[in-house]
Amino acid sequence: MYDTPTGPLAGFTVGVTAARRADELIALLRRRGATVLHAPALRIVPLDDDTELLAATRALIGFAPDVVVATTAIGFRGWIEAADGWGIGEELIARLRDSELLARGPKVKGAIRAAGLVEAWSPRSESLAEVLDRLLTAGVAGRRIALQLHGEPLPGFIEALREGGAEVIGVPVYRWMAPADPGPLDRLLDALVAGAVDAVSFTSAPAAASLLARAEERGVREPVLEALRGGGVLSACVGPVTALPLQAHGVATVQPERFRLGPLVQLLCTELPGRARVLPVAGHRVEIRGQAVVVDEELRPVPPAGMALLRALSRRPGWVVARSELLRVLPGAGRDEHAVETAMARLRVALGAPKLIQTVVKRGYRLSLDAGECAPARGSVNVPG
Repeated sequence: MYDTPTGPLAGFTVGVTAARRADELIALLRRRGATVLHAPALRIVPLDDDTELLAATRALIGFAPDVVVATTAIGFRGWIEAADGWGIGEELIARLRDSELLARGPKVKGAIRAAGLVEAWSPRSESLAEVLDRLLTAGVAGRRIALQLHGEPLPGFIEALREGGAEVIGVPVYRWMAPADPGPLDRLLDALVAGAVDAVSFTSAPAAASLLARAEERGVREPVLEALRGGGVLSACVGPVTALPLQAHGVATVQPERFRLGPLVQLLCTELPGRARVLPVAGHRVEIRGQAVVVDEELRPVPPAGMALLRALSRRPGWVVARSELLRVLPGAGRDEHAVETAMARLRVALGAPKLIQTVVKRGYRLSLDAGECAPARGSVNVPG
C-alpha cells in the first residue's frame, strides 16, 4: 500500500452514518488523511414510555432468568441506571449475579464489570451468532433467557431460542429513530449520486436501512443503489449484521475480521488506496485517488470537473480521447466543447505538471504515458506506437 505524506486515506472522501461514537470514528479517519462527510442516519432515543422496560425488569426480579445476554454497553448501562431510578437497582443486580451472564463483546464486559458483576462468557468474534450457537449447543429447553435488546434486527435469534424450547424475555432499553435534522444525510445522498464519495461506513443495520429509506423518500433510491452497487463507492460495514440491509438490495460490502471501529478504519486504509490507479506519466508517478491526485508523493486536490476528465483519460492512458467524449463526462457542461478546454486548463494547474496531459490538435487530449511503461495497477496498458 502506498501512503502519501498526509496519510493512507488522503484524497479520499468517506461518509460516516454513525450517531453513537461518531466522533471517535471521524477522528480515526481524519488522522489518516480522509475527508469526512458526517451524516447521522439515525438517532438513539430512550423509550418514550418506560412501562415496557419496567415490566420486563420486575418480571426478571420476580422470577430469575437462567441466562442474561447483554448486547451493548450503552444498553446495559441504561438498564442498570433505569432500575436504580426506580429504586430496584440492587434487586436487579442480585438477580443478574445469580444468572449466567453472557456479554457480546469487550465493551459490554466493561459495562458489566462496572456494575460489580462478572460475565460468564463472551464470544471471541463479538458476534451474536456465536452466542446463539453456544446456547443452542448447550440446550435451551425449559430455560428462561433474558435478552437486552439494542434496536438492531436480530434475524432468527429469538425465534431459534423459542424453537429450542426457551422462554425469551426481551429487555428494550432504547430504540432508533430517523435523525432530527435530515440535512446532512441528504447532502451525503447527493454526494453519492454525484460521485463525490469514495466510501460510506456503517456501524449499525438501522443506519444502513435509514439511509436507504431516506433515499426512497427523496426519490433517489435507484441512483444511490446504482452508486453503491457499481463499485465506485465502497460500503464498509462493521460486521455482517450491519451489512444485511445493504446486501438485501444487492450491494456488495466489506467487513473487518474483528467487528470494531479500529479494524474498520484499517480496512478502509487498505481497500481505498488499493483501488487507486497508478500511472507513469511524463516521467512522474501519478496516483489517481478518489477526489485528489498524488503526483510524485505530493497530494494535489483537484476539482470535481477535473477529476471527471482525468478518470476518463486514465481509462485509456496513452490514447487520444476526443473532446466530445470528454464533454459527456463533464458534470453540467451542456453541449459547449469550450467547457472541456476550460476544465482541462484548471486540471493542469491543479496537477502542477502541465505536461502530464498532452493536447492533440483537432482530436482531443491524452495522458502522456511513458513509452514502454504500463500501469502497475489494474493490469497492463497498451501504449500506441
